[in-house]
Formats: sequence, C-alpha cells, structure tokens
Amino acid sequence: MKRFLMICCAVVCLMSCSQDDGGVNNNPFIPNALVQFQINLNLPQFDDLRFAGGSVYISNGGGVRGFFVFNLSGDQFLAWEASCPNQVPSSCTTMYIEGVLAICPCDDSQYSLATGQLLNPEEGTESYPMVNYRATKSGDIVTISNN
Repeated sequence: MKRFLMICCAVVCLMSCSQDDGGVNNNPFIPNALVQFQINLNLPQFDDLRFAGGSVYISNGGGVRGFFVFNLSGDQFLAWEASCPNQVPSSCTTMYIEGVLAICPCDDSQYSLATGQLLNPEEGTESYPMVNYRATKSGDIVTISNN
C-alpha cells in the first residue's frame, strides 16, 4: 500500500510541473506560425540590440508578420509577434517600433516591448497582449523560436 501511495504522489507531482511556456500562442486573432531565427549580435544590422532598450524588426524570420526583438537588460532578450494582437490579420496589422513601444497602425494602440501589454486599454473591453516567442542568448547569438 505504501508503494502504491508513493507512486500516486510521484505521478501527481510530475503532472503538476509546468514547462517553459515561451512561444505558446493563446490569441484567437493570430494563427500559429513557425519562428526559428538566429541573430548574430556582431552583425551591423543588429547594432540596436547590443544595448538595453534596443530593438529590431525581423520581417523574414517567421511569424505572421515577422517579429520584434527587444534587449531588456543587456543580456535578457524578448521576442514578440509583429502582428497587432487585437486585430484580425489584414493589410494594416503589421506593427512598427517607436522607441520602446510597438504601435498598431490599424487603431494606433501602443504595446510595451518590455512586457507585451497594451498601454491604456479601454475599460470593459477584452484585449490580448503581444504574442511572445522564446528568446535565448548564447555568447553573441540570440535564438528566437516558438518550438
């Protein structure tokens, strides 16, 4: 009986462990799209990522409308889908970077590149944050993926 209880406890513990959910898309407006891209921070087109607060737009690395990469703290990077999170994909849903914000041209909504959250949401309306992709740094290489 003791052995049975120990096995049950072990199964419950293993099933309750969570995995890293970077790259999980729960937004009904944005379809899942493959993202697999590596950034070499030594290349000149990525100079803005060498310092905290810097960001770049990658249009050809996957995602629905490409993605943004943001250097949060010098060594911690965040990656976000560039498609407006509260709009059905259309001709106006590719966001652009303005400082530390991502702007949706469809409705001029602003999202923080540090948190992915909508700034000043309208009270009583449901809104989604930006879709996050996994970003890992090893040496001078930042890998962006959603798998």
